[in-house]
Amino acid sequence: MAPSVPEREGRTGTSSAGSFQRGLNVLITVAESGEARVEKIAADVGIPVSTVYRYLRTLRDMELVEERGGTYAPGWRLLEISGQHLTHTRLVELGQGVLEELTETTGETAVLTVRVGTQAMCLRQTQSAQPLRMAFRINQLLPLYAGAGQRVLLAHAPRTVIDHVLQQPLRSITPRTLGRAQLAGEIEQIRRRGFLVTRGELNEGAVAVAVPVVAGGEVLCALTVAGPENRCGSDWRRHARGRLQAAGLRLGEILEHRAGPPPTG
Repeated sequence: MAPSVPEREGRTGTSSAGSFQRGLNVLITVAESGEARVEKIAADVGIPVSTVYRYLRTLRDMELVEERGGTYAPGWRLLEISGQHLTHTRLVELGQGVLEELTETTGETAVLTVRVGTQAMCLRQTQSAQPLRMAFRINQLLPLYAGAGQRVLLAHAPRTVIDHVLQQPLRSITPRTLGRAQLAGEIEQIRRRGFLVTRGELNEGAVAVAVPVVAGGEVLCALTVAGPENRCGSDWRRHARGRLQAAGLRLGEILEHRAGPPPTG
């Protein structure tokens, strides 16, 4: 008969590996969601809520995630590991005033987005004072192929990122979400024009205008203003585009004069 000790060790190893994988799945869910409640994490990973709390407690103690009013978001250490913590911190600090001015002059929500691998992330926003307004969650991850700011980032991403996005399955988020052929044909146009206007691609009934922010020859982020179609007609779009282009140039100059541009992701 085989000794019992190695058998127990084998079972323990398997159990530990399974627990480690579940913990990683919890962390991945938080990272991909940008902000998620425990119930959603439990549903996505397929484990009980009580178990999710146990993993989150450990991840929070390690500062890989942080709790924000009942939701969990990536912590500073996770952002630092990805090499983006300092970049994002600088953009938040220097971009806040630019966003506030954009919201004041356009009357609509202004958003600063960055590329995180093959996705975009809402890094900061200033919301419109109107009762009906567009808004994202801070650190919310968004598809690069849908929405004005996201697609500006896609157009200026490395070719490997563009190819990866175009080759993956593209979900039709709304009836106006572009297909693969339309996306591929539009990338060079976005680069050439220097701005993008979208209508209802990510949220039905929304209009968005976006521009890239360039510093040191690299696109570091995108600035977007967005609002409902009934307030954002052609005159508003022209006005918003002018304000965005001026704001983008100003933010790029500020970034270049603050110890040079940070590395991009």
